[in-house]
Amino acid sequence: MNILLLGSGGREHALAWKIAASPLADKLTCAPGNAGIAQEAELASLDIADHAAVIAFCKANAIDFVVVGPEAPLVAGIVDDLEGAGIKTFGPTKAAARLEGSKGFTKDLCRNNNIPTAAYERFTAAAPAKNYIRKQGAPIVVKADGLAAGKGVVVAETLAQAEDAVDMMFAGSLGDAGHEVVVEEFLAGEEASFFALCDGTHAIALASAQDHKRAFDNDQGPNTGGMGAYSPAPVMTAQMQQRTMDEIILPTLRAMSAMGSPYKGVLFAGLMIGAHGPKLIEYNVRFGDPETQVLMLRLMSDLVPALLASRDGMLKSFDLRWYPDPALTVVMAAKGYPGAYDKGSVIKGLDDAAGIDGVEIFHAGTKANGGHVTANGGRVLNVCAIGKSVAEAQAKAYAAIAKIDWPDGFFRRDIGRLAIEREKKSA
Repeated sequence: MNILLLGSGGREHALAWKIAASPLADKLTCAPGNAGIAQEAELASLDIADHAAVIAFCKANAIDFVVVGPEAPLVAGIVDDLEGAGIKTFGPTKAAARLEGSKGFTKDLCRNNNIPTAAYERFTAAAPAKNYIRKQGAPIVVKADGLAAGKGVVVAETLAQAEDAVDMMFAGSLGDAGHEVVVEEFLAGEEASFFALCDGTHAIALASAQDHKRAFDNDQGPNTGGMGAYSPAPVMTAQMQQRTMDEIILPTLRAMSAMGSPYKGVLFAGLMIGAHGPKLIEYNVRFGDPETQVLMLRLMSDLVPALLASRDGMLKSFDLRWYPDPALTVVMAAKGYPGAYDKGSVIKGLDDAAGIDGVEIFHAGTKANGGHVTANGGRVLNVCAIGKSVAEAQAKAYAAIAKIDWPDGFFRRDIGRLAIEREKKSA
């Protein structure tokens, strides 16, 4: 098959690495890609927001199958446009992608279908939102309704923080994403990321992971797109996975189908596991980043047939195999991220770092420049490792980081902390 992968981040590098290993992938192209993806695929300089240009490229290059990585093109309807042009595509339609494109839409769907989630209300003006916040008290969570690249959620510990978040969102700091806000109950428990592959009617569980959202050690600092992850998440026991499928994923599929918007693609549920079981924090309609990096290290099966079965409605009797060993990834980001950061600094030592057994380095914001790899984004590298324990995977990842020469980057030093504490207690 001639496959086109859309995107340029660490998630796409991990997907490219796995797709390129498939016997079904005769040729893999990625648009626009990055310096690391160039080792797995041919890069195409395409604006993936220009759907007509993507369609023209697919026709000119006889593309058989398109895999869409990031959420923005999905929410904008690129799957509808590609399928309308007769090009097989993995991912949800525009109507189905509302599960990520509008937090209010998803909260209403949960309320109407008895899917466990935090209590909430939706607002289109600041004054009623603030009144609601004062009645509920803090801590409380304020979310921009639309896509905000992982920066549209404020977990407010005080009323003042919550009111400031409302003002920030309605003032336009997040663009169109903040035209409406959702204010919701603060949930106590342990967070987990859970992934399921869906074909409109059926779903199969993929794997779980735990992300580290805060910029700095010990979960300090601002929220980011993710500073590291590991898989599996110990809190997601077999029983908790089954409850998530039965209480959250499958009711969502039934509800979307009943609305005439069947969901095909990967469904990424951000969960809070509390005393009464799993509750949905939010949905994403694509593979997670940086969770995909650890999922692809653990996936034993060929990914391409699974993506095709999702698109073709053939998951009913499908199965995937996973390595039992845990995997962990540490994000190296440009100093200043998630705020302002500089581009163009040179990164050295990547080959030495990748030489450690069990280590894979997936590029995110990188660019090839005159024989050098340079930083070209906020989250720049994903240093990943697989081991017999989370502690072993963590040790390998940090040993690899020690070989990377990039003074303009920073990273958290405690990725996997909760899982390693559990391992020590059970030893």
